Amino acid sequence: MKIYNTLTRRKEEFVPIEPGEAKIYACGPTVYNYIHIGNARPICVFDVLRRYLEYRGMKVTFVQNFTDIDDKIIRKANEEKTDYLTVSQQYIEEYRTDAAGLNVRPATVHPLATENIDEIISIISDLVEKGYAYPAENGDVYFRTLKDSGYGKLSHQPLDDLKSGARIAVGEHKEDPLDFALWKGSKPGEPSWISPWGHGRPGWHIECSAMARRYLGKTIDIHCGGQDLIFPHHENEIAQSECCNGVPFAHYWMHNGYINVDNKKMSKSLGNFFTVRDVAEKYGYEPIRYLMISSHYRTPINYSIEIIEQCKSALDRLYHCRENLEFLLGHAPAGEREGERELRRLFESRQDRFIEAMEDDLNTADAISALFDLAKDINTNLTAEKNPSKDLCRTALDLFNDLAEVLGLLYAKKETGADEEIERLIAERTKARAEKDWATADRIRDELKARRVVLEDTPQGVKWKIEG
Repeated sequence: MKIYNTLTRRKEEFVPIEPGEAKIYACGPTVYNYIHIGNARPICVFDVLRRYLEYRGMKVTFVQNFTDIDDKIIRKANEEKTDYLTVSQQYIEEYRTDAAGLNVRPATVHPLATENIDEIISIISDLVEKGYAYPAENGDVYFRTLKDSGYGKLSHQPLDDLKSGARIAVGEHKEDPLDFALWKGSKPGEPSWISPWGHGRPGWHIECSAMARRYLGKTIDIHCGGQDLIFPHHENEIAQSECCNGVPFAHYWMHNGYINVDNKKMSKSLGNFFTVRDVAEKYGYEPIRYLMISSHYRTPINYSIEIIEQCKSALDRLYHCRENLEFLLGHAPAGEREGERELRRLFESRQDRFIEAMEDDLNTADAISALFDLAKDINTNLTAEKNPSKDLCRTALDLFNDLAEVLGLLYAKKETGADEEIERLIAERTKARAEKDWATADRIRDELKARRVVLEDTPQGVKWKIEG
């Protein structure tokens, strides 16, 4: 598999540290509000990365943190007259609800910043001892950026350019404007932890270095996140981790592109800010997931009502293909029929194309295209009129489901109780038709129609689906 590495600005063959294993760290949300649709993109994209590596037989350890102490969380707690813990726990649960709705698998570990204070203090202490960090008079501890000769290598910005945009804010006691906080001295009324520099709390960047090291080791395979995190967050992570540990922090850096709304940057001031929950209440979660992976992860994507409705329609076509195939499987004869070996090879070629796309820097756009080509092949060649064998239908269905599963699509389940009731009514209608009781048959058909159940009589039996 080839991955575009932000660090080197080129595609590179993915060679894991341990053969057959992948250690991945993904930056998670700061939990002070519902996640917005921009947050959904990295969550979905890197869930697909994990799924694909596992599909190819790798053992994946996937760590995604929750930032549960931060200025925004403290501000939210003050606004709601509560404490940071109440706010963070509430929105961790809200995140879990949305992530489950998007069919994102839980991480191997979801560590919290506040659970890793000892690890954070240990790293900061080592940096101070090595001269890469220094305590300030107000209890803050800063990273001495200019001492790190490699600073700027991820964002590919010259140090002079970075310095020109740096400022020292009121209350900060930095040696240089580029220096960044590893530890923040406590202010009245704020939560704090005891440290060698007094009471305080961790800076934002240091928590990820600490959690990556604790759960994955000093050097990891892949670090991923949104493009907006390249600088300063990931740049600072590299600096503090490598200066502390003396080894490379991550071999590969993957960053997804931005998401716009109606071709404009999403902003509360523009009135085009949408949470995942907002959109899901109108269109469901799955069209959101489909949108997030419908383009190559490094390209920007656009959200609009028209586009999300197109995603819903695309999913409907895939669901329709699977439903037809499931119906055929339930009525197909055993044994191989003439020409079915060629069809198997055709289906396998779609799988090959799917894998080829995913191996090329996780090209989900082309992978989805391969899935639709497979659906077209199935719809064309596996029909009631052609009466395909059970073995061929099972092969096609298993392949179709496997590829959809890698993408995390087609996960909506029918309500079993409702299905059983519909099947019972259809069986009664079939019996009535056999007995030429047309009045009963028509009554049942009308009852099902009122429930938006559409019937189709075929040589193999009655097919049905929910309309709309």
